[in-house]
Amino acid sequence: MKKMEIELRKEIREVLIEDLKRYFANERDEDLSNLGAELLLDYILINIGPYIYNKGIEDSYNYMSERVEDLLSLEKRFR
Repeated sequence: MKKMEIELRKEIREVLIEDLKRYFANERDEDLSNLGAELLLDYILINIGPYIYNKGIEDSYNYMSERVEDLLSLEKRFR
């Protein structure tokens, strides 16, 4: 089974790479190279990303289901 791939625009990847580098510098007092940050980001996207993505899908489904129930409550009743 092929792993789900989450593709990001180049600009977004660059921002996330810089965020990872900044996190390591501020929180762990470590320098993370660009390559290290890219590899970490890829690991997160491949191994953790699908769980986060699926949680977003589940939350969206639950939200939309509630809205459909709200919509059905507006039905006109026959006499």
